Amino acid sequence: MGNSFACFSPLNLTASKSQGKELLPPLIAPHRRSRKSSSSSSPSKKTSDVFDESYIKQQAQIASMLYHHHLNTNGGDLLLQLDRSVSTKTPPSSSKKFSRRSRSVSSSTTPLSSLKLPTLQGYSSSLTNLSEEKKHFVLVHGGGFGAWCWYKIIALLKEAKCEVDAIDLTGSGANFCDINLIKDIAQYAKPLTDFLANLAHDKEVILVGHDLGGACISYAMEMNPSKVSRAVFVAATMLSDGQSALDVFSKQLGDLNQRAQKFVYANGKKQQPTAISYDNSLLEDIFFNRTPSKDVALASVSMRDVPFAPVTEKLSLSAANYGSIPRFYVKTDDDFAIPEPLQEAMIQSDPPKQVFQLKGADHSPFFSKPQALLRLLLEISNIPQK
Repeated sequence: MGNSFACFSPLNLTASKSQGKELLPPLIAPHRRSRKSSSSSSPSKKTSDVFDESYIKQQAQIASMLYHHHLNTNGGDLLLQLDRSVSTKTPPSSSKKFSRRSRSVSSSTTPLSSLKLPTLQGYSSSLTNLSEEKKHFVLVHGGGFGAWCWYKIIALLKEAKCEVDAIDLTGSGANFCDINLIKDIAQYAKPLTDFLANLAHDKEVILVGHDLGGACISYAMEMNPSKVSRAVFVAATMLSDGQSALDVFSKQLGDLNQRAQKFVYANGKKQQPTAISYDNSLLEDIFFNRTPSKDVALASVSMRDVPFAPVTEKLSLSAANYGSIPRFYVKTDDDFAIPEPLQEAMIQSDPPKQVFQLKGADHSPFFSKPQALLRLLLEISNIPQK
């Protein structure tokens, strides 16, 4: 989501009519052609390169239903079959200019049944030091994303013998509702707070929040401090008491983010926006500049609108509840949604117990640097409480 909320330029969100395209599973659906390599196309053809809004929403529903179907029937493993030959080769750049990626991506269509799971090869030394206690991670997605975005991390954590749950926040992923009706962060984060409330009384989990999910796990920590052993903010909004996500994002304004956002006014233009949508053709540049093509394609048909009210709500965070839980921050150094200086500003405002950095990671390290993110999560889970 990032600092696209920093500027409120009222833009009309117009929905085009459905073109009656055949719906395909998201991993084999035709991908949009609005890549940088197609810059030679004329402006008049630009709109034909992006799926219409109705088609994208239908594909998002398919992606979410497939995710939960495979999660229920295969323990989460079948969906996690990825071709690991899809990799990014661009070295970490010291410059913040946009750079295109060079990938070893085969142009042939690979059957899903032949794809291999990500493995923990090379990380055996990290796992041997893990305590016998089984760690339980609860993954919370960012604005516009869903539980589906964590599929690589789910596979790797399960392979590391950890318990893992990925939450769909209200109106996200497979949790279907009218996003424009969400009035506050309590409603938005309800699936998370309900999950924590239903845990056994002696059960504790490790919360991992990404993007706007950082505000959601902060709210959950305040509401259910006894259920959270520690919290990890991954390129996330880590707020101070009395602060909103909007307060953070408004500190930095990026032209790209401003152009990508589309505000939805379900209650009329005289009222504040009810949701934020994104220009699908700019998603890659903001969120996925280091992400493999297959994951960009998945995200392009799976992302949903972001409810506006939770972004503007100022959180009440107490030292007794929120402040009692160890916090850790994971910085992403090639992030154009929440740039590194903005991440650093949040860290300085309310320092966590420890800060880690994922080098060469974009705003979506669960796609661009899953193995490195896994290693950090396992390391954090083993840090002594005191």
